[in-house]
Amino acid sequence: MSPVRKDYIRPVDFKNGCVDLSHGGGGRAMAQLIDELFLRAFDNEWLRQANDQAAFTVPPGRLVMATDSHVVSPLFFPGGDIGCLSVHGTINDVAMSGAVPLYLAAGFILEEGFALADLKRIVDSMAAAAKDAGVPVVTGDTKVVEKGKGDGVFITTTGVGVVPEGVNISGDRARPGDRILVSGTIGDHGVAIMSLRENLSFETTIRSDTAALHGLVAAMIRAVPGIHCLRDPTRGGLATTLNELASQSGAGMLIDEAAVPVQRPVEAACEFLGLDPLYVANEGKLIAICAAADAERLLEAMRAHPLGRDAADIGEVVADAHHFVQMHTRFGGKRNVDWLTGDQLPRIC
Repeated sequence: MSPVRKDYIRPVDFKNGCVDLSHGGGGRAMAQLIDELFLRAFDNEWLRQANDQAAFTVPPGRLVMATDSHVVSPLFFPGGDIGCLSVHGTINDVAMSGAVPLYLAAGFILEEGFALADLKRIVDSMAAAAKDAGVPVVTGDTKVVEKGKGDGVFITTTGVGVVPEGVNISGDRARPGDRILVSGTIGDHGVAIMSLRENLSFETTIRSDTAALHGLVAAMIRAVPGIHCLRDPTRGGLATTLNELASQSGAGMLIDEAAVPVQRPVEAACEFLGLDPLYVANEGKLIAICAAADAERLLEAMRAHPLGRDAADIGEVVADAHHFVQMHTRFGGKRNVDWLTGDQLPRIC
């Protein structure tokens, strides 16, 4: 992001204006948009250097990097928008390694004709989320595509962080006998999105759970440094994420349906829409797997944090050569919880 001279003919019209091709053409209009929107919103010492990259130092430890593209539809939803979602999603991917997230990069693909007022709302939301999380956006890029060749705005964020010495959290470390914990109610984000798409109204407004989880993760690691696995169950929900972890670790998973926390309005909406909450996306929840001896201490630490107050122990890791995920049902039986087939909820994040 580079600076621009201040001798404009007029400022950017964020109230009535729209993105046009000149905003991605590399000239004055693009420089003006960057200066009046992105630099102003994300202002920090790295962006002020006006280079095409950000140079920074990192503390000792293993460097972690994650990248995520965000194409959610609709762009604005109860509890959030594509802006804060793009910050939270990448911070969480970094944090699931036990890392302390340090910096973010952001890339925008804008469609010609997209309202500048909506773009400003999104960027302001990103800036607020980054500030609240203490993880600055230090570099970025903007491109514009012709009308009809995009869908308003797509955002890609990349994050870097550092894993402290002594922390070794990975999806392949679950072992038979370990306990499976979840940080709160599942399915909130996916149902919030679907309620808008289907023009549904419920007695209780269902809000996305989008949130940055690195503070919760830090509290968990302080309580139990030897956590085996962490994962945020986004696309594909709890069920698909457990299958991923089972496959990585070469073990099985056995969960208890009655122990899995689901808000009643979410459960009712899923029944109405023909969805299974186990497969519905989350954006502010995590799965933790730890030794059975550490489970109660870890659960207590999770519940002491605002983002883990509804945390629950939902099952155990078991020996299984087939790496199946199974569930004890409320009716006393047992069923397989297989991988998600197809896309239950498209454009969810």
